[in-house]
Amino acid sequence: MKILRLLSKVFLTKIFIILSIQSIFANEPEDIWNINNNSNNINGQKEKNLSDAKDPTSVITGIKNSSQNTIELEDNIKIDSREYLVGLFDPAENDLTLNMWELSDGEKINNIIKKINKLNLSNDAKDLYNKLILTNALPPKKNFETEKFIDLKTNWLIKNNDLELINQFILKNSYEIDNKLLKYYLDQNLSNNNLNKSCEILSKINLKNSEDYISKFYIYCLIHKDQKEISQIQFDLLKESGFDDKFFEKQFEYLMGFSESTDSDISEKSILHFHLSHKNNPEFKFTPREDTNRLIWKYLRNNNLLLNLDEIELEEDDKIISIEKETHNGNYSEIDLLNLYTRYKFSINQLISIEDSYKLLSENQSRALLYQGYLISKDVPSRIKIIKLLKESFEKSGIGKALDEQLVIMLESLDEKEIPSDYLNFYNYYLADKRNKNKKIKINNKIIHQSRLVRYFSDNMDILKAEKELNKMLKKIKKNQKYYFSTKDLIVIEALLSDGVEISEKNKEHFELDSANIPTDIQVMINDGEIAMILLRLVEIIGEDNLKDLGTESLYFIISTLNKLGIDKIRNDIILKTIPLKA
Repeated sequence: MKILRLLSKVFLTKIFIILSIQSIFANEPEDIWNINNNSNNINGQKEKNLSDAKDPTSVITGIKNSSQNTIELEDNIKIDSREYLVGLFDPAENDLTLNMWELSDGEKINNIIKKINKLNLSNDAKDLYNKLILTNALPPKKNFETEKFIDLKTNWLIKNNDLELINQFILKNSYEIDNKLLKYYLDQNLSNNNLNKSCEILSKINLKNSEDYISKFYIYCLIHKDQKEISQIQFDLLKESGFDDKFFEKQFEYLMGFSESTDSDISEKSILHFHLSHKNNPEFKFTPREDTNRLIWKYLRNNNLLLNLDEIELEEDDKIISIEKETHNGNYSEIDLLNLYTRYKFSINQLISIEDSYKLLSENQSRALLYQGYLISKDVPSRIKIIKLLKESFEKSGIGKALDEQLVIMLESLDEKEIPSDYLNFYNYYLADKRNKNKKIKINNKIIHQSRLVRYFSDNMDILKAEKELNKMLKKIKKNQKYYFSTKDLIVIEALLSDGVEISEKNKEHFELDSANIPTDIQVMINDGEIAMILLRLVEIIGEDNLKDLGTESLYFIISTLNKLGIDKIRNDIILKTIPLKA
């Protein structure tokens, strides 16, 4: 019921604003929410027919104007929004609800999250997961502690490593600072040679309950901003609390001008310690090891402190293997690694018989031979064959990301018309993302899922116009007996019907909506109103695949599931990514 869902979203938005402002409990709350999340979709209701909506109180009941500072849910649980509502998005932004987690068992949630954490999620899966995890919502009631609910959000933000998203999250939830998340943000920016970013956020949040490491970082930032008097006060307060860190104290005294020099010891205890070791030692030299912390590797790279690859001896296989690994980790550039490969000396026979010769060499030497073979090859079939072998070699060694950006450049240099058919899948796979960027939707009004109707899902067509357009197309199709209703057509039609579009009885005769084959477990969760759990399952199903690579049957049941839940905004995003033809 489209209208009821719209009303629900309006009310939820208003209530959430109240929740965000209020922070003090009252003894006798008056407001009562009674939210029915099992929004089974009923076709036939639409925005133009508001009067036909049945009993809106079945969706939201008993909402009253109140000056109380407490919200009481249907089970009479009082909540403090500061403690529970930790997130980034308001529920209405993505057609979600505050209590979308409450009906699910915490153990089941933990189990599916463990599965998701083992996956290298695609960008599409990450996008859906972000919207779910970072939406303000109440925690599950069963087998799930509130602290664990906050940890769920923190751990995902850290794993996803989107620093801008983390910045927004910290600032929006500054009343509930998570030391682990804040420390991660500070360290990542410092390793990226962006101390100012770290210091900026420390100046905007409450550091009352911060751990010693964050306090040290704050003190250093004050010195960095030339606020030494305040820095001294903060340091004294920290010492009074029992703080004991001899290395930091020495660095502090040097930076404050209390001592003329500091020791030359390099501390790897933390990235802050390492940074101070570097900053305060004009003769700083450091050679990273295999077990050197990844943050320190990043710091060395971003401060141009890594070993110059021109200085590497080719006989030092261990060093070169380490460089390959660190290229995979992003600490050396791909082009620098490839240039290193050009320094290897191979015989004419090895270069002539590359496909046989590379198998007899060590891993790094074989990759060098293959790359040189690519450079000297002139015909497209030979070049793409060698490129594929080179990429496979990186992947086999577990360092596939050491050849990502340059791989695309190498493939783009080839004439697609000359590529052998058995290499086209490889060619298209690695160029797909770049090709699909900024492509516009191609309209073909002879096919339903390619027609103007897709504009409805991007808010460029109102529901009345969509209804008129669909019936018009179905009337034309009636005259075309050869027209085949594809699964994508059915996806578009079902989504429109879900939103309240009506089809004339005559036009209904042309097609039949197939069963979307929604998995049994998901259907049970739909019936039980377990919205968050359903979205977790969808994240798991999408997994490492891009949405456009999913089969149409999978897309059909995903869209059908979202229709039943009334989660139209997420549904529309998926439709626009997968259904229209783009050119």
